[in-house]
Amino acid sequence: TGTFSHVLQSTDYTATHQIYAHHSLVHLMAFSITIQRSAHTTQPITVQLQTPFVPKSRDLDLNQGPDFQGAHYVYGKTLVPEVEGGPRPTVHMLWTPVPQDVTLRGEERERSWEFLTAVAESEEEVKRSYSKGLALIAVGSLHSSHAHAWTMLWRGCCIDLDGPLPLRQALYGCLYYLLSAIPPRGNLGFLFHGISPGGLSNGTQGEDYWGHIFWDQDTWMFPNILLFYPEAARAILEYRIRMLEGALHNAQEQGYKGAKFPWESAATGREVCPEEIYGAQEIHVTGDVLMAFEQYYCTTQDQKLFREDGGWELVGAVAQYWCSRMVWSEEEQCYHIKGVMPPDEYHYRVDNSVYTNAVAQRSLNFAADVARDFLIPVPEEWVDCAKKVKVPFDAEKKYHPEYDGYSPGEPVKQADVVLLGFPLMHPMSSEVRRNDLEMYEPVTEMDGPAMTWSMFAVGWLELKEVQRAQSQLNKCFSNITEPFKIWVENSDGSGAVNFLTGMGGFLQAVLFGYTGFRITKTSLRFNPAFPDDINKLKVTGVSYFGNKLKFTITKEEIRIKVTESPQDPPASPLEAVLEESGQQFPLCEG
Repeated sequence: TGTFSHVLQSTDYTATHQIYAHHSLVHLMAFSITIQRSAHTTQPITVQLQTPFVPKSRDLDLNQGPDFQGAHYVYGKTLVPEVEGGPRPTVHMLWTPVPQDVTLRGEERERSWEFLTAVAESEEEVKRSYSKGLALIAVGSLHSSHAHAWTMLWRGCCIDLDGPLPLRQALYGCLYYLLSAIPPRGNLGFLFHGISPGGLSNGTQGEDYWGHIFWDQDTWMFPNILLFYPEAARAILEYRIRMLEGALHNAQEQGYKGAKFPWESAATGREVCPEEIYGAQEIHVTGDVLMAFEQYYCTTQDQKLFREDGGWELVGAVAQYWCSRMVWSEEEQCYHIKGVMPPDEYHYRVDNSVYTNAVAQRSLNFAADVARDFLIPVPEEWVDCAKKVKVPFDAEKKYHPEYDGYSPGEPVKQADVVLLGFPLMHPMSSEVRRNDLEMYEPVTEMDGPAMTWSMFAVGWLELKEVQRAQSQLNKCFSNITEPFKIWVENSDGSGAVNFLTGMGGFLQAVLFGYTGFRITKTSLRFNPAFPDDINKLKVTGVSYFGNKLKFTITKEEIRIKVTESPQDPPASPLEAVLEESGQQFPLCEG
């Protein structure tokens, strides 16, 4: 239920402190103190309260406003705009003052004290949220409304398996933290600002990346959110669309056409990475953003996002960027992309990073597909660049070198070339897929970022090497901390806390690995592979073309049930098709 409880027990009484960020009232944080006496006492019971909070900030220019319905009020703008002359976001906050102690009187058996904090971007919103909280307290349903919102969310999307408890707990943990970071259902008036690698957690001097948005959101977290919860996936894409102006500016600043998404994005879409090298060179992020748009398009067919809500302008601008970023090589008779940093950040200023070039090619192919769907003429340049961009391949050793001049055995920071197979689905034989996995597995940094091993696991599952996959996935457990299953970025405990990127990778290893789900232009493919200690996997709430599906997979059989097929607007009718025999099974609701 997304509630943290702290219980103090003595012979005379029990005192419970509960704290939660209200799931459906997104601007509200609540806590309560409950004192319950044991049967035999009648004395007053006093509990001391301490609060370290003072309304001061290094980052905000705070002013005190008049009290509102018993709450203290501060508001102010950020001291420093993100870019020269840029906007300075405003914060408004109301909170219930905390007394030094609370007392259960002699005649009372039990009593609760409720405290609220509301934070929003306008005075109107903060007051509305605080008043709503008070109204729910008055009828005794503040916490139950929060718990109910979580119940509905879990009902709509769940992964459960009959297998080892630590794995089940890890999955629930990952899903819980990821669901906590997305906009709640039906809250359409809510402007979503994307997901940072550590969500809302924020260390002091930028250990948690200052809340900035990276490819972590689009590549590592997004696919899980999309499968369960396309409305939230759309909100992530809308954030990128709102940042398009900043992306156009970034490209222009570097002398290119179109839109270049920043390595680190915040409120304007302009580059806010504190170190210049990443913004200048780690350009694969622009293709990663477009891949999220492509996956969304293929699973929802939501043409409105592209035709009316700015999606097409973004797609076209990204295609334009990749064309202007390529240079023709007379010698090799193909296009090169020079001077980049691949996902493996140990290397920089390399030419033809295989991942970067493949993701650029995919961007261009997708842009051309959307144009054809919308009967828009496809620029010749898009087709030409996609067809002729170099994707490095060593024909002798039958593997993909990470970039021009990579020599086998050179250490790699994190998953890079293995991403060609998944999520990129770059065409290759299973022999080449195996060679890539075997080439890079031993040279990848053991203590590197948490999401790496999930992608090796997906690769081995593709090849039906289930035990090899499991040994990769097991490496992730050293990033999970007890007792709340919060992830840290690196297995030595360093880096971002509540590391959603690692959780997103781990979920994909199960959600796309064990099931074999692949989002393609024409279908949602599945091809399960389980390790020995898993007997059954249930995935509830998979969204596809407006339908909700439940997959139940055992070693013997797979069941697919359409649990919801809405009529307004009507969901597309589905069928399950067996590839070998071509057998077709229509799937109607129920």
